[in-house]
Amino acid sequence: MTWRIVVISKRSKLYLKMGYLMVRDFENKVNGIFLQDISHLIIATTEASITVSLMNELQKNKIKLIICDEKGNPAAEMLPYYNSYNTNEKIKAQILWKNNTKADIWQYIVKEKIRKQMLLLHAKNFEKASLLAEYIKEVQPLDSTNRESHAAKVYFNVLFGMDFSRNDDSNANACLNYGYSIILSAVNRSIVAMGYLTQLGIFHDNMFNQFNLSCDLMEPWRILVDKEVCDMNYHVFDKKQKMQLINLLNKKVLIDGKTQYVNQAINIYCQSIIDALNENDVSLIRFPEYEL
Repeated sequence: MTWRIVVISKRSKLYLKMGYLMVRDFENKVNGIFLQDISHLIIATTEASITVSLMNELQKNKIKLIICDEKGNPAAEMLPYYNSYNTNEKIKAQILWKNNTKADIWQYIVKEKIRKQMLLLHAKNFEKASLLAEYIKEVQPLDSTNRESHAAKVYFNVLFGMDFSRNDDSNANACLNYGYSIILSAVNRSIVAMGYLTQLGIFHDNMFNQFNLSCDLMEPWRILVDKEVCDMNYHVFDKKQKMQLINLLNKKVLIDGKTQYVNQAINIYCQSIIDALNENDVSLIRFPEYEL
């Protein structure tokens, strides 16, 4: 089972040798990591180089490759064209997912997201947790009353102050966005591995967004990032904060009655959503439970 998250933060050369990721640093020291142990490779510096043969092998082993910009923020990721023997059949099924089923599933996802937001506020003894409880009751299919947006405004203002906005150019938002991008990459990896398109969402439908479906499915996982950011020194955004957020994938959560690492739990959760869409049965959805 893949479990290691490898982060390259210094000038180095990455290449393939006998099934191993080899890393040669600027001092000419070489370290090797068995590819089948890796789930994510994050290149967090623009001073690293990587061979095409290694990139090709990463895809064969379904290892998510994330490239960061000059500031160390995730800028791109590599996805394979095909990752399932019957991808064509699955994409045809994805195109035919029923609108009423998608509407019901989005209602469930939004309710679960707001419920977790409420639990985090409650855990931190904020009185407005009760207001989010009311919003949960008001969520309609496809969230036609936009309770998600109303809940988010209350939620973020309580956590980070009345002057906070998700559009601010602040370190708090930098931490949140970095954490969300790590979760999004894991969801992308899961969807592609199952043979479906990340572009075709159930609610998100932005023609410029390559990850509409992933943005839909990741929503209940955002609170895991929110809690981590709240508990860290989010007024600073450097290597320490980034490593804390990357390590969220190694945390343990409860899903479908079993304790799993977040990396594996995301696979189980995404599969349950896909099953619900294919079978038109929302009871198949398995949401994660984690400590807040």
